[in-house]
Amino acid sequence: MLAIKNINQYYGGSHILRDVSLVAKPGEVTVILGRNGVGKTTLLKSLMGLVPIKAGSIEFEGKAIQQMTPYERARSGIGFVPQGREIFARLSVEENLRMGLSYKPAGTPIPPELFELFPVLKQMLHRRGGDLSGGQQQQLAIARALAARPRLLVLDEPTEGIQPSIIKDIGRVIRMLADRGDMGILLVEQYYDFAEELADAYLVMERGEVVARGLGKDMEAQGVRQLVAI
Repeated sequence: MLAIKNINQYYGGSHILRDVSLVAKPGEVTVILGRNGVGKTTLLKSLMGLVPIKAGSIEFEGKAIQQMTPYERARSGIGFVPQGREIFARLSVEENLRMGLSYKPAGTPIPPELFELFPVLKQMLHRRGGDLSGGQQQQLAIARALAARPRLLVLDEPTEGIQPSIIKDIGRVIRMLADRGDMGILLVEQYYDFAEELADAYLVMERGEVVARGLGKDMEAQGVRQLVAI
């Protein structure tokens, strides 16, 4: 579904991404782990076209997308949940969800399954996004990305600052989406236990490059916890 091949990125004179390659498959959760500052978020921004890559290629469903604008990548079927959620605080929950449908025809309904995945959003449909708790805002951000029914869902540290009960809910939804078989999940995460529980495949980044990769079921045996320990 997604093939990133040998991409490189620089900020000023700093080499931030060094020949990074990865594959994300439908029906699987691919987890990217690493300490702060190793290039994980830059990798996702490169994938989404928010920063241009200097070298390498990005293919989505067999089509090169590295020259596409961010909105073209979204329209092609990639949903992105950024670090920090970035919901619209002054808009209602309903209006935030409709932002996820902004490139669809006018009047496109909000998919009812979003409220099955996150029942709290239905209860708070008319409440302003800024009035929700951090965990509820994260659920809203994920639902907004799912509104257009993407085929690849990209999440940047969805557990950051979230209470344990909602982390479990988010994990349940991610696993459910992957198990349907028609969507790939690319997850950047620092919370090792959450990542290990969900990962079908993993990569570990350090200083802008991939230093380990393998199957999720092998993470503990391969010492990944020690690689990402702060």
